[in-house]
Amino acid sequence: MDFALTEQQQMIRKEVATLARSFSLDYWLEKDRKHEYPWEFVKAFARAGWLGAIVPEEYGGSGLGVTEAAILLHEICAAGAGTSGASPIHFYVFPPMPVIKHGAEPLKRKYLPKIATGEIVMSFGVTEPNVGSDTSRIQTRAVKQGDRFVVNGRKVWNTNAKNATHILLLARTGERDPKKPLRNLTLFFTEFDRRRITVQEIEKLGRAAVDSNEIFIDGLEIPEDDVVGEVGSGFYHILDSLNPERVLTGIEAVGIGRAALNRAVEYAKQRVVFDRPIGQNQAIAHPLAMAWAKLEAAEAMCLKAAWLFDHGQPCGAESNAAKLLGAEAGFEACDAALQTHGGYGYAKEFYVERLWREVRLYKIAPVSQQMVLNHLAEHVLGLPKSY
Repeated sequence: MDFALTEQQQMIRKEVATLARSFSLDYWLEKDRKHEYPWEFVKAFARAGWLGAIVPEEYGGSGLGVTEAAILLHEICAAGAGTSGASPIHFYVFPPMPVIKHGAEPLKRKYLPKIATGEIVMSFGVTEPNVGSDTSRIQTRAVKQGDRFVVNGRKVWNTNAKNATHILLLARTGERDPKKPLRNLTLFFTEFDRRRITVQEIEKLGRAAVDSNEIFIDGLEIPEDDVVGEVGSGFYHILDSLNPERVLTGIEAVGIGRAALNRAVEYAKQRVVFDRPIGQNQAIAHPLAMAWAKLEAAEAMCLKAAWLFDHGQPCGAESNAAKLLGAEAGFEACDAALQTHGGYGYAKEFYVERLWREVRLYKIAPVSQQMVLNHLAEHVLGLPKSY
């Protein structure tokens, strides 16, 4: 059993950390305050070649694995960028996976090189307002008309829709079969046609720099060449990217927790009350020590799940556990950091309140902690299905 990073992975960690830390905490505070997309950050990562991390080399990318992508996103978050910095880069790692694994060769040649350079800005359209976690009941419909599909419907929690050039879209192409409820759903990767898609931004708790939206689709025409994989099998094509996304969100939460913990430790060393640094008090020190231990354990599970995926081994349980533990550890670390700062933790100028607001998302999305526990109870412990 070897826990050491390879030479390449160590290089990725060092270079990404250096680049991410060249953007100050004040930069992220300003982006959050002004609700501005971090274009400077994204373009810096594009110039450095990181946006094409998982794109195969023959299409202009680096052909790296989920382990390397996890290291990349962890270092962005650990630098203090939070979800404001992780989410834009995350969308160059997660949505392309079904295209890489299941897309026809012309589709790959058409889109993957532009993803690798950052020319394409992606959004992801699966969730719907009246559906929640039951993807089998989505209502957005794609009807075949000649050599194209015409799509009508709506999606919610669509990230990047205000800036997107393209969308990975799941739509119904046949009636729901109760015996095979996840069939007859088709995946598309196509242009974000603003003549046919109306975007309505959702005001939310955190990550103001990166938009979340409800979108309304009215007569969107998609060429049949933009179908990803097999018509009617779209949900199963997405499944191949769900385990990596759980790993990535888990380790992002760990990184955010580490950024908050580091600030709290420095504050606890310097803040003097009753003639002693507050870090000398066990009521301060113990929660921070526990946060460190839980972050270490969560990161180990994330890297284990990533290793399993990269080596073609089953990793559903480990990937779900990685997301579960990462989200819990990241939030607890941010909460302990905010509490360590006392009243100043509530002030934006001390930075931890933004991390606290942003990390809270990971206990809800991309899958709730409760749904993860449902999965583990059924598929690992063999308990009866609860939903």
